Amino acid sequence: MAAKSSWAAFPHDAAGFAYAGDSLKKAWPNLHAGDLEPYPDAKRAASLLAAAGKFAPKGLDADTLALELQNAWRAFHRGDFKAAHDAGHALGALGASVAVKALGIHATYLVDDDAERLKRFEQAANLAEAAIKALPDEANSHYRHAFALGRYSQGLSIAKALKAGIAGKVRTALDTALELAPKHAEAHTAMALYHAEIIGKVGAMIGGLTYGAKAAEAEKHIATALKLTPDSPIARVEHGNVLMLLHGAKKEDAAAGEYEKAAKLKPLDAMEALDAAYAASQLE
Repeated sequence: MAAKSSWAAFPHDAAGFAYAGDSLKKAWPNLHAGDLEPYPDAKRAASLLAAAGKFAPKGLDADTLALELQNAWRAFHRGDFKAAHDAGHALGALGASVAVKALGIHATYLVDDDAERLKRFEQAANLAEAAIKALPDEANSHYRHAFALGRYSQGLSIAKALKAGIAGKVRTALDTALELAPKHAEAHTAMALYHAEIIGKVGAMIGGLTYGAKAAEAEKHIATALKLTPDSPIARVEHGNVLMLLHGAKKEDAAAGEYEKAAKLKPLDAMEALDAAYAASQLE
């Protein structure tokens, strides 16, 4: 688990992201348009307990699990990433979705030390791997694994990442996530990046022959993500990144246009505020 003292606080105003009481359920479809995480009411909690079987914590009932998950997600949305991670982690595989997302988003934006960031993505990948064993039919078990591994590989040299076989694991996890949830916008975004990053790093020919990476696939997946979540800052940011990876300076203006759109979107929670702030920083 990440060191207790090293969770940098969310640096923006979180006043509009509290989602107390029933407001969480009301806002949920918009908050989770990108990852399609089902709202954790008692019915959903019961189905998770049944699906996890022996992997579920002993003595946990559906009502308690629902409440714990709702509170963990509230913490995530208001930017208390440590509380979200810790609450999710305490629930084992049943809380892995929120724990991995909290750990991953915090590490992406709020951990400055490269080695520490890498360590946290590795922890997140391990958590997600355990979730795949316990809840293989959950799209987000697979998507969170791909997200954590993808971020981890971005911190390695391309030679190291390819030698470790991370690309294949990311591809498998994303394929599975999209089979289970074809309208999973964040998985489409990640798949676009998978294709674009490989082409950007090893070229179209080797990327295509060795890893099945294709520019047309990158463009198709990012277009799907934008269609599903047009108001998502991260979809806009990653569209800009895909344009730069595939076309370089030729598409610099178009990429800047995407970052600008992302920076102007009204964030619904702490994660989107960080995404939008990152987009703004790319324009400076």
